[in-house]
Amino acid sequence: MWFFDALTSGFQHPTDPGRLQWFRIVFGTVCTLRFALAFGQGGWDRLAPASLSAHLAEQRFGPARARLLITVYRSALIARTAAAFALATGLAPRPALLLVLAGAAMELLYLKSPNAVRYTLLTGACLLLAGDLGHGLHVEHGLSTANTWAQCLLVLITTDIYWNSAWQKLRSPQFRSGLYLAQWIHVYTQVQDQLPYRRQYAVPGLVRRHAGNLTDRDVRLWRLVAATAITAEIALPPALLIPQTMPYAVAAGIAMHAAFTCLKPRQLITFSGLTLGTYFAFAV
Repeated sequence: MWFFDALTSGFQHPTDPGRLQWFRIVFGTVCTLRFALAFGQGGWDRLAPASLSAHLAEQRFGPARARLLITVYRSALIARTAAAFALATGLAPRPALLLVLAGAAMELLYLKSPNAVRYTLLTGACLLLAGDLGHGLHVEHGLSTANTWAQCLLVLITTDIYWNSAWQKLRSPQFRSGLYLAQWIHVYTQVQDQLPYRRQYAVPGLVRRHAGNLTDRDVRLWRLVAATAITAEIALPPALLIPQTMPYAVAAGIAMHAAFTCLKPRQLITFSGLTLGTYFAFAV
């Protein structure tokens, strides 16, 4: 298996640099979409003078630093979106990547739950360590050690994300029992018409109609779903590394992340998009 050969050889085992170039395209595309969506739902006016967010920034950073953040905020939104598009299309990818990471890191200054930002910075740092990001939309295949270290890091990060998530779910009796998912879907079914941003949720009507209550049958069904999710998160990393099982693992991963994203499309688009993109790193 190439991953263990790379570890034992001190990352001198040659891999296909095109794998990381594909991830660079996916990373840039996901960031472009994330940054473009940040213009909406009040994002453009987030730090407008005399707004609550501007007041909170002054309390947190002091008047001088808050004034600097407010001054550069809108320009940074535009610059990072352009940089993400440049990264996806392969136009000066390394400088573009640096601008993208700086633009993403800016969100740490005002987002209350910046987990997606941290994940973006973590996977983006792997790209920074790659020796061959390619140029344009052309992907170069061959054998090289230029991206071996970065590719192994992406595999480790994805494995850690999946296994840590599975461990947290295993430790939660409410999730294992199916009650958490059943309650989530039931509450959403009841209040969906009152939500301020309905497009943030996309639970299919079929699911709401046939599994949107709290009957014993519904809880048993969601218990099965919970067990399937835990099993998939445990099995996916090794299955992705084995050539014979990789196609099935990719299909299972896409289906799982599609289901996750239906629960919170805007919030999970970054996580699901980048995680699926790291699947390229599992292939030699």
